[in-house]
Amino acid sequence: MSIYEEITEKVLANLTQAAQSAQTAGELSFESLPNFVLEEPREKQHGDLATNLAMVLAKQAHKPPREIAEILIKNLSTEGTWIKSSEIAGPGFINFKLDTAWLTGVIPQILNQGADYGKVNDGQGEKVQVEFVSANPTGLLHMGNARGAALGDSLASLLSMAGYEVSREFYINDAGNQIHNFALSLEARYLQQLGRDVPFPEGGYHGEDLIDTVKGLIAKVGDKYLNVEEELRREFLVRYALDEKLTNIRETLTDMGVHYDVWFSEQSLHDSGAVKKAMEDLEKKGYIYEKEGALWLKSTLFGDEKDEVVVRGNGTPTYFAADIAYHQNKFERGFNRVINIWGADHHGHVARMKGAMSAMGYDPENLEVILMQLVRLIQDGEVVRMSKRSGKYITLRELLDEVGKDAARFFFLMRDPDSTVEFDLDLAKSESSDNPVYYVQYAHARMCSILRQAEELGYQYTGIPSQEELLLLDSTEERELLKKLAELPSEISVAARLREPHRMARYVLDLASLFHSFYNSQRVLVEDENLRKARLALIRSTKQVVANVLGILGVTAPERM
Repeated sequence: MSIYEEITEKVLANLTQAAQSAQTAGELSFESLPNFVLEEPREKQHGDLATNLAMVLAKQAHKPPREIAEILIKNLSTEGTWIKSSEIAGPGFINFKLDTAWLTGVIPQILNQGADYGKVNDGQGEKVQVEFVSANPTGLLHMGNARGAALGDSLASLLSMAGYEVSREFYINDAGNQIHNFALSLEARYLQQLGRDVPFPEGGYHGEDLIDTVKGLIAKVGDKYLNVEEELRREFLVRYALDEKLTNIRETLTDMGVHYDVWFSEQSLHDSGAVKKAMEDLEKKGYIYEKEGALWLKSTLFGDEKDEVVVRGNGTPTYFAADIAYHQNKFERGFNRVINIWGADHHGHVARMKGAMSAMGYDPENLEVILMQLVRLIQDGEVVRMSKRSGKYITLRELLDEVGKDAARFFFLMRDPDSTVEFDLDLAKSESSDNPVYYVQYAHARMCSILRQAEELGYQYTGIPSQEELLLLDSTEERELLKKLAELPSEISVAARLREPHRMARYVLDLASLFHSFYNSQRVLVEDENLRKARLALIRSTKQVVANVLGILGVTAPERM
């Protein structure tokens, strides 16, 4: 809990006590205390906190709100609240101004906790799995995968900071019809490269990367699989290509700063009998019936428009069947909560998957799905539509080569997942204050520069100033910066609860802006030793918080730029 939250809770408790004391003294009459708010006023001149308690009490107390406000102030204990003054405003609001000395506790807290500052224990060790990207291993990662990678990895880091035990997982779609089409595509390219005139399969994968794959294979084994049985040839081609594609996926995601705890194979669900068992479990519970030789899940019971086939007439399980078994496996592994990050085109799958988990006996609310909207890549003011490598989309590798991981991650994390992202390549590469990631990283590098300069001048100071010294930080810019630093724990708590890592990008942008305002208005390396020590401690604290938040976002905090 942040210092600011502690103060707010204390003031709320004391306001409640003030109303009850006034009731006991016969000054106010009410049956029950109504809900009221205590919040930061929009206008800074109105104080640090404001409450509407007097106004919501007026109906029961049969008194004007301003008169009730006077009674509440008279009965209010300010001990331990940092309240410096109280004022009645407008129709009956009570505005409180806090003694600015409350902010002095922020710096010692940050410097003592270091990289742990901002951590909260909302999760209390609850086991959470975040599954994200899970791209088909039949091609290269694209821009949508890039957004999912940034969102999923940062959400996992955010949840860890909020006290959850988090596992990152990639689901490898290495079974089913897509792998069959992949095999046919590879076979056609292999035979074509060896001079055979064969047609390319309908529904095949057209990316140039498949041609590169078979060229690499031919360089190793030549025409060894030219005249073997089709089944053997396809099996080998798929095994070789899947290994290559998964290696590429791993390396690309690593370059984006994403590391998984588990890589889970869809094929393993079929091999272990988990898919068959899941269907048997649903059948025993009465949720599966047979029609036209196929097995159907009664998904309309859970709000779906129509029942879904889970096992085809030929006995082959559908992708949905494997997905049900996979999610059953997640909960069986002991995860209390499972979070999936999917593209917006999967919105119709959410209700039926939640329904299937309900049928399995799990609380569907423990399966959360975050849907992402599309990404548009902009260059020179125009939408970039084509990639030479993939044949149809811009690859994640191309994006990383163009702008680097820091800009890629930060740009994807600036917007709510439900919003379309327009990724401006030119802006992402620019070294100016218009580039948000550059703006934040430059703030961190500038702080490092100030600390290096202090050391060169013999002003190096690594201790924690006294409260008397910290009270010298009394300019508007310093107070605003301190207040923002104090908000980090509550920001992490809210962002984790709402599953919104983009709030952290917004927070660190605001923090960088406040730092730049401070830097432009106040000298740090002043002659006054006590003030200099306080301001250096403020710089160290701000640097630490920027680094902590960039760490959540998976973005580098550079010391030089």
